[in-house]
This record gives sequence, C-alpha cells and structure tokens, in this order.
Amino acid sequence: MNLNQITIPSLDVEKASEFYKILGLNLIVDALPHYVRFECPDGNATFSIHKVDVLPSGNRISIYFEEDNLDDIASHLQQKGIIFTSEPEDKDWLWREAHLYDLDGNHIILFKAGDNRKNPPWRIN
Repeated sequence: MNLNQITIPSLDVEKASEFYKILGLNLIVDALPHYVRFECPDGNATFSIHKVDVLPSGNRISIYFEEDNLDDIASHLQQKGIIFTSEPEDKDWLWREAHLYDLDGNHIILFKAGDNRKNPPWRIN
C-alpha cells in the first residue's frame, strides 16, 4: 500500500491554489473554482484541494512536506510573504521542522527528517 493522494477542503480554491503554488507544488488539474490537483516536485505524491461551503471543525489535519533544504526554503517563502508560526528548529524526534497555516487554517509542517523519517533509532524491527 502506498499513500499517494491527499485532498483538503477550502472555502476559496483559487486563493488556496495560489498559496500552494508559492510553496512549490506543480498544478496539474485546474477545475476552478471547485477543484485543483498538484504534484509534488519530488516523488509521485499528489495533493488536491476541493471547494466546501463550511470548513470542518474540531481536530484538523496536519500536512507534512519534506524538504532537504528546509532553512533555505523557509527563508525564501518568508521573502514571498508566507508567515510561519515557528521557524525551522530541531525536534527531539530527530526531525527539523517549521510550522505554518494555509489560508483555510490547515496546519502545514515543512520538515527535514532524512533517514530518521522511516528509520529512527527507536524503530521497531
């Protein structure tokens, strides 16, 4: 089994689409104003946004995008006006993370984990 697609809700798919283009995703399906799909610049995963009238309440999802050049990307995005809730920092679980929110309040974590993403020292054999 392989996770290859995530779809998130948005009140304004067009504005959300522009936000994710700034993050570096490549638009591959444009069915505005109701739906868009992106491919990630690395790997085979796709990411889509669909129009909703009301955003879900309660616990929301967190979206992780891995980036080897995390500090450079975070700096570049800040220069383009993206606001981070936390700057890149090393975590106890051996990842480096920076946090932000998209226009619909979806939590985004840009991170660098390297081999520790799937093979941390505490991995079960």
